[in-house]
Amino acid sequence: MKLITDFFRFFVGILFIFSGLIKLNDPVGFSFKLEEYFGPTVLDLGFLIPLVLPMAISIVIFEVLVGVSLLIGFKKKYTLWSLLLMIVFFTFLTWYSAYFNKVTDCGCFGDAIKLTPWESFYKDIILLIMIVFMCFNKKYIHPIFKMKFQISSLSLSLIVCVFITYNVLSHLPLLDFRAYKVGNNIKDEMSIPEDAPKDLYEYNWEFLIDNKKQIITNTGDYPSVEGEFIDVTTRLIKKGYEPAIYDFSIEDGEINFTDEVLDMYKVIVIISYDLEKINKKSIVKIKDLLTDAFNNDYEIIGLTSSSKAFSENFSVENDLPFAFYTCDETVLKTIVRSNPGLVVLEKGTIKAKKHFNDFDNLNLK
Repeated sequence: MKLITDFFRFFVGILFIFSGLIKLNDPVGFSFKLEEYFGPTVLDLGFLIPLVLPMAISIVIFEVLVGVSLLIGFKKKYTLWSLLLMIVFFTFLTWYSAYFNKVTDCGCFGDAIKLTPWESFYKDIILLIMIVFMCFNKKYIHPIFKMKFQISSLSLSLIVCVFITYNVLSHLPLLDFRAYKVGNNIKDEMSIPEDAPKDLYEYNWEFLIDNKKQIITNTGDYPSVEGEFIDVTTRLIKKGYEPAIYDFSIEDGEINFTDEVLDMYKVIVIISYDLEKINKKSIVKIKDLLTDAFNNDYEIIGLTSSSKAFSENFSVENDLPFAFYTCDETVLKTIVRSNPGLVVLEKGTIKAKKHFNDFDNLNLK
């Protein structure tokens, strides 16, 4: 029992630390995931949406500290109860999103490791079993170090977490696991190989044959039967190939400019997923950037999910000599975790990404 408890202790502790640090690398991304959970189509807890970023930061730091506490054996009753409450909460969320098909990715490991809703739920069930087991066998959990060193370890862990949080919020994630990371070519990430497997569907054909309803099941071909067709239903049984980027689109009204922009030799894309929430001080930095960009033969465009009327008015009010095109809000949040942020493209290849705090550090030579 002691060996099993020790194994569970180190497995769960390390997993919580890993999961927390991965999300701490991108707390803004995790806050977007919480916003999705709290949105009207899922839990409908709109009053929590303004608090998603501080909630995201608090949850992931607490996740790391609880993992460290379990490893070093600090306050085992408090630690085990904290673990139990957290895993019950996470298990409910993953079950809800999987059963009702509300959230396609739980965000448990950020963008580093993608899990389907059911995979996330089964993972949480396994962790729940391990944590419950440890709760019943906590007598085998003993501190590894003396209390003074335990407190020092937790204090150092907290300091590291706060430092990482401050750094990534003031700039961009330390590690970028998304398809829009520097060095990737957007056109390549959107391409689908000719031999790529396609979605496989099951078709249930309903016919009236000899005055009796019969169901004929196949993968798509219209059945060769004598009878009156009534209805057909489909069910996805195997997901086909899906490119890393499948929803990137640059539009101006009904006109699509995606290919045109991705074919430009040098272009700076100013990204604001919501112009109403843009950092006002960054507008001065954008203007300072324009002269250097034009002198080095860069095209400048803006991307936003705000309405055409609002974006046009925004450009006029702030004397910005470039147009904003429309792009999906989720896509823009995925591209860069800053409002505004910028991306430098050369023939569709991402050469640089910057938080608005770092606009003045962009080298365009």
